[in-house]
Amino acid sequence: MKELLERKKGLHRSILIVDDEFIEREMLGAMLCDLYEIMYAENGIAALDILKQRKKIPSVVILDLHMPELDGFGLLKIIRSDSELRRIPVIVLTSEKGSEVECLKMGAADFITKPYEAPEIVRARVEHSVELAEDSVIIHETERDELTELFNKEFFYEYGKRLDEQNQIPMDAVVIDINRFHIVNELYGKDYGDLVLKRVGSSIHELVRSTGGLACRSGSNSFAVYIPHDSGLKENLSRYIDRMCEKIGDKNISVRIGIYLDDGSGFDMERRFDCASLACQRLRSSYTTCYAFYDAELHGKELYAERLIKDMDRALAEKQFKVYYQPKYDIRGEKPVLSSAEALVRWQHPEFGMVSPGQFISVFESNGLIQKLDRYVWNEAAAQIRRWKDTFGVTVPVSVNVSRVDIFDPMLGEKLTVLLKNNGITSENLLLEITESAYTDNAAQIIETVSALRDMGFRIEMDDFGCGYSSLNMLTSMPTDALKLDMAFIRDICTDTKAARLVGIIIEIARLLEVPVIAEGVEIKEQMELLKELGCDIIQGYYFSRPVPPDEFAVFLTENKEDAYAYN
Repeated sequence: MKELLERKKGLHRSILIVDDEFIEREMLGAMLCDLYEIMYAENGIAALDILKQRKKIPSVVILDLHMPELDGFGLLKIIRSDSELRRIPVIVLTSEKGSEVECLKMGAADFITKPYEAPEIVRARVEHSVELAEDSVIIHETERDELTELFNKEFFYEYGKRLDEQNQIPMDAVVIDINRFHIVNELYGKDYGDLVLKRVGSSIHELVRSTGGLACRSGSNSFAVYIPHDSGLKENLSRYIDRMCEKIGDKNISVRIGIYLDDGSGFDMERRFDCASLACQRLRSSYTTCYAFYDAELHGKELYAERLIKDMDRALAEKQFKVYYQPKYDIRGEKPVLSSAEALVRWQHPEFGMVSPGQFISVFESNGLIQKLDRYVWNEAAAQIRRWKDTFGVTVPVSVNVSRVDIFDPMLGEKLTVLLKNNGITSENLLLEITESAYTDNAAQIIETVSALRDMGFRIEMDDFGCGYSSLNMLTSMPTDALKLDMAFIRDICTDTKAARLVGIIIEIARLLEVPVIAEGVEIKEQMELLKELGCDIIQGYYFSRPVPPDEFAVFLTENKEDAYAYN
């Protein structure tokens, strides 16, 4: 590419003049030598030797048609059939009108008649052919990924849209991702990673050549293929993927494929690839298949998710989101004592009814909208803490969720401080739950943020402990005021001695860290009693109560009014 740009500036351009007549060669060279470096060959064989040396690819070949050994027609045919040489423009020298037409059909860029026209005309014809060829090569280099020779993403979508407009035939969209490709680069180096990409690209070239259509490298380790609709696409892809894996030659490298089959829905090209990408994402945790089709079920889920996103702002404004509270009981004494509560959100949708958090939390987390919902819940919980205090004369701390997105908000501490001030409560009244997995996203940033919040007086509960990926040695550096066991640990503790022992070990670790343990998901008396025996501090779950609206939670306040409400 650099060489081409230098040529565009008038640097390093050269011309190969091929003619068996010495005087004709010299005359033509004299017309052009002030603009180009001139090379000469007396016949096609000599010219081919120069071209095959590839030390200096000429900007243009000026070729006489009638020569001994290898004439101009034969050399032109060889140049046009060579994948590298075919980019060189060829101008033929002739005095025969019929030959001019024939050569143009064979791929010649232009012709110069004998006897030669005025020098300025000859120079203009050569310059025009060189400029057109260089522009064409630059466009070709720009539109292709250098490594795989597939289209770049921008040109791919542009050509695909033209294809749709011109042909109007059903087209399928295929997305191919290489699994865990960053690990390949880290373990084996970038050169090996590039080799894998080239081999995948080569297989995709084969697929496109046999089926028609287009393909591009759409990301660092992802590819997009747009091909005419084929009901047997999965079987065809299977064969190509098998050959691709053979080419890669590494059984540890695999791909996942998302497919959108044209169903007459009228989706445009970009929408089809959105669907194929969605299908591909379903395979991230799959070890049984490398294919996934975009189907009616996935389409329905996508539409439902989009509807939830669309309705969110209205739901916030109309307070369709309801904050429920589930009590937490301190079980260290002779009888359980209400110590705090957790705020849990529900969505009373006007059309869908009560929507479970499992249906909308992940949707909002994926696009950042979770911040809006978190702020709403924080405000509702803070206001409710104040109302209970004014009504019953007691303060029950309430824990609220702090998402990964919230953690990276530089204004988080300030926003929480304003919230406390507006509701007349303290940082001890609002407990902050952060999931264990959030600690591992960016440990340094999380630790810095959580430490700052603790310095402001907030107490932090590590939620879902045990279901994330933190190592034991990280626990010593993770600032937290309580470990909240994931409910999966509690489910079988009464019937599985290993599960019970594991919970006991976690509680012992918490003792070393001098933080209390909260067990959620406790549903029966036997679980509660076993947890108490193991040394668990606080219990949350259906054994005491399901999550309830604020007015129902008031029952727990009146029943336990004589007890001291405190978080220890």
